[in-house]
Amino acid sequence: MSDQPHILVVDDDREIRDLVARYLRNREFRVRTAADGFEMKRELQDWSFDLVILDLMLPGEDGLSLCRGLRAESNIPIIMLTAMGEETDRIIGLEMGADDYVAKPFNPRELLARIKAVLRRSESAVANTADSQERSAILTFAGWRFNPASRELWSPEGVLTPLSGGEFDLLNVFVTHPQRVLSRVQLLDMARGRDALPFDRSIDVQVSRLRRKIEVDPAKPVLITTVRSGGYMFTPKIVRES
Repeated sequence: MSDQPHILVVDDDREIRDLVARYLRNREFRVRTAADGFEMKRELQDWSFDLVILDLMLPGEDGLSLCRGLRAESNIPIIMLTAMGEETDRIIGLEMGADDYVAKPFNPRELLARIKAVLRRSESAVANTADSQERSAILTFAGWRFNPASRELWSPEGVLTPLSGGEFDLLNVFVTHPQRVLSRVQLLDMARGRDALPFDRSIDVQVSRLRRKIEVDPAKPVLITTVRSGGYMFTPKIVRES
């Protein structure tokens, strides 16, 4: 990541685009903007970005579809902009692979804080890739093989299983804190770098997504179990391969 992170702001509201772009540029970010999915795809072809701020409601292809498509081909961090009170939209956005969300209307300072938190996680992942051989050891559990440095997860059958940024962050917390009850607040802090808001269900969404990828029967999970009034526990024993 460069000293000036490059941000793409996708919103059909010109006033919001200009406000966010001006605010971020004044804080030493490089910013480009797009009004819809067509412009967004063109910008992604022409430029390299560190993070995308993506509005949910867009003309033509909507933000959820664009998020799903972008996540299928890239690990670039995504922050969704959603309508205030539309919890279902936020949950679906996270299920599509968004790393975080901000509800409209928002305080630019809150958006900046979320951007910095997501970029810190992304930057940390890049740094992990350059770590020593010892620190890049593969972790195995229940037949799965997880390489935190390369962000790769291999199934017991040897199939590479893609992970979104949020899924990787959550699994990384679980494998480093196995057989321990972790509350939703703890998971949100360790995996997403922010405090929980009232009725925040983002961790539950990410757990559900992760279960669908690693559990034999996601409806009857045995690797990530729910602890009543506690949170979640990652049950497998972790073995480190040198």
